[in-house]
Formats: sequence, structure tokens, C-alpha cells
Amino acid sequence: MTWRGSTIASDRIFACLPYLLPLVEGVAFGGFLFAQFPILNIVFLPVLLLSGIYKGIPFAGIIIFFALFLLVVRNEKISHFIRFNTMQAILIDIVIFLCFLLLKAVRSVPGTSFAIQTLETTLFIGIVAAVVYSVIQSLSGRYAEIPTLSEAVYMQVR
Repeated sequence: MTWRGSTIASDRIFACLPYLLPLVEGVAFGGFLFAQFPILNIVFLPVLLLSGIYKGIPFAGIIIFFALFLLVVRNEKISHFIRFNTMQAILIDIVIFLCFLLLKAVRSVPGTSFAIQTLETTLFIGIVAAVVYSVIQSLSGRYAEIPTLSEAVYMQVR
């Protein structure tokens, strides 16, 4: 859907960049898959390198979060398409953070290692699928419609 005007090539590229944030955060859930399928280490090597840099900088997550929210999402001089995709990437990242908290609580229960492995693998595949879908839609110049999440984004980005 390309309402609010058509998108130019540079807007499409800039709209894809914020999706690196949830991908870098979500790669932590892929540990079991990376151990079972070593080829994934090669496929995700750039993301793993970015993740290492990201984790090495203190407070990088909160700094990037506020920078994207205040400098991009709330800046009405930037096209709606970029602001929409940035806000959607931020919300995906918030969902990932909530999943980290949930898994931390589940880990405290003894005998749940198989359940944790299954949850983490499912979350990783879901995150990768959401990011790939959103990037493909953005490169096509269409809004990536993820149920419930996109509705929340439309409420935030006018």
C-alpha cells in the first residue's frame, strides 16, 4: 500500500536500515540453530559482527532507541514511509525485549531446557521472517503490514 505519495529509491533504502536493530537483537535467540546448522554462521556473519559491536558499546540499545524515536519517528520533515518503518522496527525490538524477559523467567524453572530451546528457535525464525518480509516490502515501496503491530505504528506515526 503506497498511500501518502509514492516513495523514491533513497526512501526505500533508508526505510530498510532500522530493521537492523531487531535483527541484531534477535540473533541472540538463534544460538541453538547456529550450533546445529553451522552454515547459518556464514549466512548471518555480518549480523553477528554487528551484534558483537552492538553488545560491546555500553547503553548502545537505549541510545539507538531514543535516537531513532526522537530524530526519525518524531521528525515530520522525514517522509512518512521512513518514519513508519522506523517505528515498526522499534516496536519489533520492544517485543524482542519482552521475550527476553519472559525467557529469563522461564529459565528459572527447572527442567524447561527443551521448552526454552524451542521458544528461542521459534522466536529467532519469527524475527528473521518479520525482518525479511518488512525489508522486501520496503524495497518494493509498500508498507509492511504486520497485524496488530502495524496498527500500533499507524497510531504513533501521523
